[in-house]
Amino acid sequence: MTLVTVTRRSAQRTPRAAGGPERPLRDRGAWFLVLPALIPILVLSVGPLLYGILLAFTDSQSGRTQPTRWIGGLNFQDLLHDTLFWESFRIGLVWAVGVTVPQFLLALGLALLLGQDLRLRWLARALAIIPWAMPEVVVGIMWRLVYNPDAGVLTETLRDLGLGGGHDWLSGLGTALPAVIVVGVWAGMPQTTVALLAGLQNTPRELHEAAAVDGAGAWRRFRTVTWPALRPVALAITALNLIWNFNSFALVYVLTGGGPGGRTRLPMLFAYEEAFRYGQFGYAAAMGCVMVAVISLLLALFLVGRLRGGDDA
Repeated sequence: MTLVTVTRRSAQRTPRAAGGPERPLRDRGAWFLVLPALIPILVLSVGPLLYGILLAFTDSQSGRTQPTRWIGGLNFQDLLHDTLFWESFRIGLVWAVGVTVPQFLLALGLALLLGQDLRLRWLARALAIIPWAMPEVVVGIMWRLVYNPDAGVLTETLRDLGLGGGHDWLSGLGTALPAVIVVGVWAGMPQTTVALLAGLQNTPRELHEAAAVDGAGAWRRFRTVTWPALRPVALAITALNLIWNFNSFALVYVLTGGGPGGRTRLPMLFAYEEAFRYGQFGYAAAMGCVMVAVISLLLALFLVGRLRGGDDA
């Protein structure tokens, strides 16, 4: 009985002794694999974000001889009464929606076209992503030349058509924002097209063939077969485009610098001017916190919508 009892106790203890040290070793190995990707995120993203949030509660300014003081929420109180900031916020929303909606519709049509069995389709796909491969600064300089009131491509085309010319599109109070929106749509459409085209290619061709056999037309096949399969990709790329467009800086900065009269001053441009033109680092950091909160809210609404959609499915 004594030998049997000792054997049973040994059998019970052996798996614990063998499995105990191996599990922490596996956890350590996983952490070592994650660290190369985690350290840049912490240093370049999380660290500056936390420092910016801390800076928003101070009176940090450039060129100050006195030490920076903790002022609590005074910067946020000033933002509540800053009509210029909220006007830039309104312009940012108009810009984000005005770019994202046409961007998606045009990209959807282009993706449907490039998904057909056309001759030289590979060439058309390569040409469609050229704007995506160009830096935003280069795109801005190129479109400034297009909009040039004296010798721009647009001006010369209008003159050849007998529609006048010489209008300064980027300096007009009523035309600056629409002109910049056109550039934003052109520059961002390729990435939306690529995402939608990938979603279209994942749709089984058998479903389209079966719908065609049943007598469904092109519009009905799109509504009942293509769009249900494409909807998750469309929702994801639309949410990302809204965030990217709301955070735009380089393109609008090169095109108009926020002018004329602040008609194209997006929130990012406003924060940039407060920080690096007027030296109000604390106040600009508070603006950044407000924008991060808005973007987080948009992401939360998107994720809640996706989860509810998944539960319904």
